[in-house]
Amino acid sequence: MTEEGNRPPSTALLYSLLVLMVSFWALNFVVARITLREFPPLLAASLRAFLAGLFLLPLYLWKGRQQDKEPWSRRDMPYLLSLGVLGVTFNQVLFLLGLNRTSNTHAAIITGLMPLQVMVISMISGLERTSLKRLLGMAVAIGGVGILQTAREPGGQATLIGDALILLSGTSFAIFVILSKKLTTKHGGLTINTFAFFGGGMVLIPGIVWQLRTFDLTAVTVAGWSSLAYMAIFPSAIAYLIFYWALTYIPASRVSNFSYLQPVLATIFSVLMLSDHVTGTLVAGGTLVLTGVFLTERG
Repeated sequence: MTEEGNRPPSTALLYSLLVLMVSFWALNFVVARITLREFPPLLAASLRAFLAGLFLLPLYLWKGRQQDKEPWSRRDMPYLLSLGVLGVTFNQVLFLLGLNRTSNTHAAIITGLMPLQVMVISMISGLERTSLKRLLGMAVAIGGVGILQTAREPGGQATLIGDALILLSGTSFAIFVILSKKLTTKHGGLTINTFAFFGGGMVLIPGIVWQLRTFDLTAVTVAGWSSLAYMAIFPSAIAYLIFYWALTYIPASRVSNFSYLQPVLATIFSVLMLSDHVTGTLVAGGTLVLTGVFLTERG
């Protein structure tokens, strides 16, 4: 029997927090667009990672070591910090650089490919088996991306380079997820996230200093600072803590099911808050992408 203090949370609480997590990520597309009106993308990504690390560090010093299944050693630090560079530095920078060159709806749908990217990398690494159904699912998802590339309005925000950068952002995070699986058997989510964001943020400090030579921080409005703070705290620090916490109670496949909500919610938020347009071609491409990801995961 489970001890009174270690009882698992109720299903309703778990699923409510997972929906909240996905909502944080979905709203991030809108908030990031507001941030990019006042910050250049590279500076915004650098500050976001650094601030998220500063937010997580006191939490880790308070509770992190208690949650580790095994204490980390100096030998673990290079691996933990390299994960931060891969999962935070590359991911955050590529995401905002890409979003600056594409539309929110395109970015949201392409981000929805991330579970498929995890699957493909796992198959290449020999961690997952290949099957006809999975290959079919990948083909369907790729077809959806192809259709998505025809859903660009002349003079609109969506560009091929922007979509490609968003795809690369998802790839870097997919590699981070796979590599961090080993560490989750030894360390808690708070430890992994603190090292990832704080380490990734520290790597970006030289870039922050270099960009601040020509950028006037006093010109940033309250809305700009608020949007940057939201990006650093909610979709970065808090959402990832929920993600790793949920993995301790339910299978990763069930947690990943909630990722299907992200492109849908992000598109709805973009339409309602930024007056983005949804076309039939966009819906068709997005539907194929999500269907392909679903078939691949169930293959």
